[in-house]
Amino acid sequence: MQFNRDDNNFIRFLKDEKFIEWKLFPTDELNKYWEEFLLQFPDKRKDIKLAEKHFRHIKLSSYKQSPGKKQEAAKRLEKSLRRYYIKNNVRRFAFAAAACAAVLVLSLLYLQEKLYKSRNQLITSSEYIVGNELKQEDIMFITGNETASFQHNIDIQISSEKTAQIRSEYQDAEEISIEQHTMNKLIVPYGKQSRITLADGTQVWLNSGTTLEFPSSFTKNKREVYLTGEMYIEVAPDKNRSFYVHTSDFNVRVYGTKFNASSYAGSPASVVLVEGSIGLQSDDGKQELRLSPDEQAVYSDNGTFQTKRVDVQPFISWKDGYLTFEDTPVTEALKQIERYYNLSFNYGDEVSFQGITCTGKIILSDNLDNVMTALTLISAMKYKKKDKLIYIYKK
Repeated sequence: MQFNRDDNNFIRFLKDEKFIEWKLFPTDELNKYWEEFLLQFPDKRKDIKLAEKHFRHIKLSSYKQSPGKKQEAAKRLEKSLRRYYIKNNVRRFAFAAAACAAVLVLSLLYLQEKLYKSRNQLITSSEYIVGNELKQEDIMFITGNETASFQHNIDIQISSEKTAQIRSEYQDAEEISIEQHTMNKLIVPYGKQSRITLADGTQVWLNSGTTLEFPSSFTKNKREVYLTGEMYIEVAPDKNRSFYVHTSDFNVRVYGTKFNASSYAGSPASVVLVEGSIGLQSDDGKQELRLSPDEQAVYSDNGTFQTKRVDVQPFISWKDGYLTFEDTPVTEALKQIERYYNLSFNYGDEVSFQGITCTGKIILSDNLDNVMTALTLISAMKYKKKDKLIYIYKK
């Protein structure tokens, strides 16, 4: 997810429930609301246009699902909507339109919260996953002996003038002096994301639960950064200085590229190449493995890589504000949601969820209820939230 001014604003519209409802089921009332909004804030017109463009891309793109899976998803969605219709007297045209878009989970975001909040029965299943909302932590930027903390996602620009320009949607921009000839550290906790532009112009998006170590300026011979967690990176070209990404399991040598690297504790480390070329080498110094675009390499404990062709979009969509799943085990989907929203799920009964998958797209809304409801609509799961606990169980 980009956090420069324009992108930050359009993503905010993309995640706004009133905007989503307007795009899915426009009414005279909603049209009038947004017309008045643009009259009052004409500078937001460009942001809304960008949000509309991205919304159409997310909403209209779909997976190549088997007819059986599409039919199953449609039945689940239709059943849920019928219940909602009976209890809440939903307008018939909204029901029909949403049912036709059964596999497009985004088409139901504005209904989902109302639908599930209307249910107040207690959970009786003995097989469920329990999630807990954790305390939010600040983003930490460490340079030399100085540490700066930030409550919200930030965008950092490292300049050649020994400063770091830091911007946030909810805080005034500030400038921090950085130590030269030393390593800096950006710590992005679970529940947060950030972006940084390094001294050479390389752009890095950091996912939740990620730490990046980088120098204030690169040497004349090479450029090196150290990663724990997940990042998407677009490396600035420089024929005279190779770029290296070091993780605890392997090293990446960049030949001019865009790629996603994931190295979370407890999950398989992997790299997905979007554009260009990279070389992978495990810490034991074995021969370098070269990747081509649309390839994924997963690191094995024996120091080798398993490669395969993939659709790169599900691996990088997080930076643009949504998650993409295709026959993804529901426990793996929960891990991604867990990181983004700073949750902790108990997988003690994971064996009972084997074989349950999800397929679809989920906007990373600020409303966690919307996200969890969307997950249940693209899988064979249900959920119930009580206080700060989330119970997930099979249908």
